[in-house]
Amino acid sequence: MADRVEAVAIAGLGEIVPGDDLPVMIAAVVAKAADVMPLLDDDVLVVTQKIVSKAEGAIVDLTSVEPRLEAVAFAERWDRDARQVEVVLREARRVVRMANGVVITETHHGFVCANGGIDASNVGPASGNIVTLLPRDPDASADAIRGAIRERLGHDLPVIVSDSFGRPWRWGIVDVAIGVSGLLPLEDLRGRPDADGRVMRSTVRAVADEIASAAELVLGKTAGRPVALVRGATFHRGEGRIRDALIPSEMDLFP
Repeated sequence: MADRVEAVAIAGLGEIVPGDDLPVMIAAVVAKAADVMPLLDDDVLVVTQKIVSKAEGAIVDLTSVEPRLEAVAFAERWDRDARQVEVVLREARRVVRMANGVVITETHHGFVCANGGIDASNVGPASGNIVTLLPRDPDASADAIRGAIRERLGHDLPVIVSDSFGRPWRWGIVDVAIGVSGLLPLEDLRGRPDADGRVMRSTVRAVADEIASAAELVLGKTAGRPVALVRGATFHRGEGRIRDALIPSEMDLFP
């Protein structure tokens, strides 16, 4: 286990717009940071979903959205934007629940989250008229960033794409991994002894989520810093996919 974990925000990206070559741009700022803080084998790069979605054009112009009656009724009752509710419903693989002003959906990725991960905050100059969707394939997005860094620096830096999710029965949000490249998102400790020698039977560490949350402590929600390096965390390298971290529907206790 690590004795010390550090999270360092990496500056220099600026405003991201659709069509930007984000992997190349991130590789450039990481290279600049590496001049003063050379990369180590236990480093992981965390990139927030918002800039990935913006660069990939995962954006909807709300002025072009005609909400259905269900979306209008829900929005009027809970003081929401009916157009955004409509986009959430369009993007959902499954609507889990609509109550208290929140739409819980399952996305096509298999994530169950509030409003399908669709967000109107930190979207740039067109704020109020656009929302961002989740990247279509966050693992592929992480792969591309990792590949650009490897090409530029010759260093295989694992990458996590993160987003803010709520948690059942708790207030507040935390950042979790929605895409990974170069590391396994879980560490399965089942079958190993704990500190007292008792065999653990259910402990699986959500390593990628923990690293994403550590990065958020230096990124914040309003500082305009979407990339961070987490150093010293314990993880296993490998070609993991974020689906590895999702509980299959047959094991869901709250369908």
